Amino acid sequence: MKKWGVILVFGLMVSLYATSAKAQGVWKSLSEVSYKISEDQFGELYVPVFSDNIKKLEGKEVEADGYIIPFEGMFKPEHIILSSLPLAECFFCGSGGPETVMEVMLTNPIKYTSKRVKVRGKLTLNAKDPEKLMYILKDAKLVTE
Repeated sequence: MKKWGVILVFGLMVSLYATSAKAQGVWKSLSEVSYKISEDQFGELYVPVFSDNIKKLEGKEVEADGYIIPFEGMFKPEHIILSSLPLAECFFCGSGGPETVMEVMLTNPIKYTSKRVKVRGKLTLNAKDPEKLMYILKDAKLVTE
């Protein structure tokens, strides 16, 4: 009986890891970005240069999991910022880079949670509008397991 319990727990852990690895896989791919220095009317700015792997994801449906980051002091249930890192480590509050966050435009509003969530939507790359994040997930839905 004890042996089967260990096997069952191990199998569950492998299954959870595989599910998490699939969603985390997009973050690994999105980290393959570099930057070039450019200028606009306000001064110097860093413009993303997307790798070929990232460019292949544009327009495709992807899954990403992470933490909802409240922005501008409020939570918008249909337009969220998703971070691959917890709030204390995210791009806006900690040590993460801009490749660790994405804007998510949801088809249905969701409730705020401090727990990890998973979303699925169509990836758009942004290298032109400095008012937006470089990764935008459109027509996204909350993935429930």
